[in-house]
Amino acid sequence: MIRKYRYLAIIILLLAVVAFVMGIVFIAQGVTKNHLLVETMQVEQVMLPLQPEEEPSLIDTADEAQTAGDLIREHRRGIASTYQELLGEGRFDPTNPEHLTYAQALNMENYLYLAVLGFGLTTVAMASGAFMVITGIALGYLGKYSFFRHDAFTYLPIDSTPAMALFAKLSNL
Repeated sequence: MIRKYRYLAIIILLLAVVAFVMGIVFIAQGVTKNHLLVETMQVEQVMLPLQPEEEPSLIDTADEAQTAGDLIREHRRGIASTYQELLGEGRFDPTNPEHLTYAQALNMENYLYLAVLGFGLTTVAMASGAFMVITGIALGYLGKYSFFRHDAFTYLPIDSTPAMALFAKLSNL
């Protein structure tokens, strides 16, 4: 019976290591991709005044990208509220300054909104990684406790599961 609990404890410890390592990987990926986004935006040197009567500033955060994207969308809709309205019955003409300005605004708007999504995804990856690290630590403690304190299960009825046994032991502390 004791051997069975030791095997269970080893499995829990292995899961703890996997969860911990995956958490570190998620956090590292989130941090590196966040830095990549910031560096790329700094290289592009997109500068816009985010408020009226404000000097143009470098866009390199999610909030700034969201504000700038909204501002560009507002200006783009000043040219035409929809792409179909811009074209009317014709086709896109790259020699038409109005069509070209609209297309450039649409590209810039998409670039900024993709940056917002990228920043959001890196935040989710880092938060998920932190949760995995915490879960790995908790599982590690549970596995260690189960491995070295296998005698804690001996006073329980035979049909109790290891989780119930651990819960009973912890509630008696």
